[in-house]
Amino acid sequence: MSNRRAAPRVPHRVAAALGAGCCLAVFAAPAAPAGAATGGTGDGSPSQAVGGALLAEPGTHVDLQDGAPELPDGISALSWTVSDARTGQVLAARNAHRELPPASTLKTLFALTVLPRFPAAETHKVTDEDLLGIGEGSSLVGVQPGQTYTVADLWRGVFLASGNDAVHVLAHMNGSVERTVSQMQAKARMLGADDTHVVSPDGYDNPGQVSSAYDLAVFARAGLANHDFASYASTASAEFPGGYDAQGDYIKEFGIQNTNRLLTGAQGVHPYPGLIGVKNGYTTNAGNTLVAAAKRDGRTLIVTVMNPQSGLPQAVYTEAGKLLDWGFAAAGHTTSVGTLNSAPTAYHLKSVAASVPVPARQAPHPAPAEHSSPAHDNTSARAWYVGGGLAVLAAGSVLLLRRKAGNGRGR
Repeated sequence: MSNRRAAPRVPHRVAAALGAGCCLAVFAAPAAPAGAATGGTGDGSPSQAVGGALLAEPGTHVDLQDGAPELPDGISALSWTVSDARTGQVLAARNAHRELPPASTLKTLFALTVLPRFPAAETHKVTDEDLLGIGEGSSLVGVQPGQTYTVADLWRGVFLASGNDAVHVLAHMNGSVERTVSQMQAKARMLGADDTHVVSPDGYDNPGQVSSAYDLAVFARAGLANHDFASYASTASAEFPGGYDAQGDYIKEFGIQNTNRLLTGAQGVHPYPGLIGVKNGYTTNAGNTLVAAAKRDGRTLIVTVMNPQSGLPQAVYTEAGKLLDWGFAAAGHTTSVGTLNSAPTAYHLKSVAASVPVPARQAPHPAPAEHSSPAHDNTSARAWYVGGGLAVLAAGSVLLLRRKAGNGRGR
């Protein structure tokens, strides 16, 4: 069911104050969105309010204003979202928190977790152990044991060829598959992606491994704020190093193409104008899944489509393209029905303080402790900010008193 509600008019002065508050929030302690769940139920039930209470309700949600186009016909996906990458506003959604198998779109969370930990130029000689545990029938880029690859080679294998072999090598470089899964789960919780349960780092079908259209949009938004992530996700084709295969035959360097057909235009899919990634996926259990981001007239939209039911060829790409078209056409004519519970610094700093340099690569950092509590972390951060604010006020009071004392001495 489509929700059509008249948006409340905000007085100009109030709107300006709200805008100023948004800018200040970049530098203030992170606060949970109004009504956000402190720990998601994980079932998409109405009690789960991450991103807004409306998104927790099943069905289609959109707030069309005067002049807004109707949502496109023929969207058969079990779950989908249309979001603004800069503001985080969800413009429209259907079953946003429905838990579904994500297939290889889960590699976006894998990249968010592991990509900052290794320089692109670092090299690694692959061992047989690195390639253990890859699921039968997995998509592979062609990593060979005994060969040395750069980290950048491996990431191109992940993003372009959706290579589970490249994922497993990077996971072993990160300590182990199990450790990486644990870190991915912690990263998901840190981003407020409470629908996601990670079992394997590559998105391979496993019992209990689920995510949601909402969570995948959160991952894409956070990823696009990272220069390396955005670069890999938008690469259409590349060369991958060769090497000796299991039979001892030498394989020359070979070309790989991004499996995201909305980016490459492969197999009869028209490439979408302005597409900048992000990741597609398919398994028997998940069906077709896709997170796609496109930029037009300075605006970047993120569309997530999970498991179309129409049975039509290339339905996941057709439906994503329709939703992107609608999102760009509806610019300025819709009111947000929710918000992505993620605030990538790069997008906010560009709009608030363009002169502040933003590092292209995040520095490696240790994984969050398993016992850490987001609520505790937020409370600690708020305490520092409040304490800092009080210190500034105290310093100002002392300075004012000194000035008054100086005036009394006839200065």
